[in-house]
Amino acid sequence: MILNNSDLNYLCKQAMAAAKIAGNFIHNYNKDNLKVLRKESGTSQASQVVTEVDLKCESLILNILKPTIKTYDLGLLTEESVDTKSRLEKDYFWCIDPLDGTLPFTESRSGYAVSIALVSKQGISQIGVVFDPVNQNLYHAIINQGAFKNHTPWHIASNTPHTLSFYFNGSFKTQTHFNDVTSKLNEVASHFGTNNITCMPVLGAVMNACQALEHMPSCFFAFPKREDGNGSIWDYAATACIYKEIGAYVGDIFGSPLHLNSKTSTFMNARGILFASNKNLGLAIQHMYTAYFQNSIGNV
Repeated sequence: MILNNSDLNYLCKQAMAAAKIAGNFIHNYNKDNLKVLRKESGTSQASQVVTEVDLKCESLILNILKPTIKTYDLGLLTEESVDTKSRLEKDYFWCIDPLDGTLPFTESRSGYAVSIALVSKQGISQIGVVFDPVNQNLYHAIINQGAFKNHTPWHIASNTPHTLSFYFNGSFKTQTHFNDVTSKLNEVASHFGTNNITCMPVLGAVMNACQALEHMPSCFFAFPKREDGNGSIWDYAATACIYKEIGAYVGDIFGSPLHLNSKTSTFMNARGILFASNKNLGLAIQHMYTAYFQNSIGNV
């Protein structure tokens, strides 16, 4: 089944409605008696934290999206449920992170969001929807239809760069090569005419990518590693669509398109991830990795 523009527009409206309902539930939730649980997932604290809010948000989202699964014969991948591998069988699947940035949420700080994407069996995002409950910003994109912020066409800002904004997952900062990375990234920044880099506050992966588009020039990346981690498909599927449609750069650390439907794992550690505000910056970061870090870190 091939979805046409009318189908995609309808499905995007459903995803936006679901994201806002779940996001407002999160925003208004009383955390006084919040139950924080743990799950066997990844190696970082952020990937292992789950709350009753995550589970409730998933239910709220699926209440809206389940009818579309039947009507359009869609698969489903969601962070808080077992991967049934329907994503490998259906032409398209919903990819849902009901509460990305659970750690910032439990710590009562900004950086969390609801993320919903529609991804093809080939691993390409068709729809990306992100709702930021703290700032009440709704981001969305549909393949070949552009990117939008709060329903208004969203374009890359033309500003005079003074610093390169560097976003990263919390676990990246704990790695032994982090200081070397920032040093080399400063050299990259200088090449592009900026004074230096600014290491931005650690947010959830979804808001890292969105905020990078709000504070350009910018980049958000994670190097490949052997152990499970670097987030999962649902951490990047929605923002990958938004980046492509706004004209920014997204791929893996080796320059290939970001593949969002691996048969072997939902984790993204094998080839890393790279979001950049433009292609030339993305290429420079890829070169930085292969020239200075690939051999020292080791091939995955």
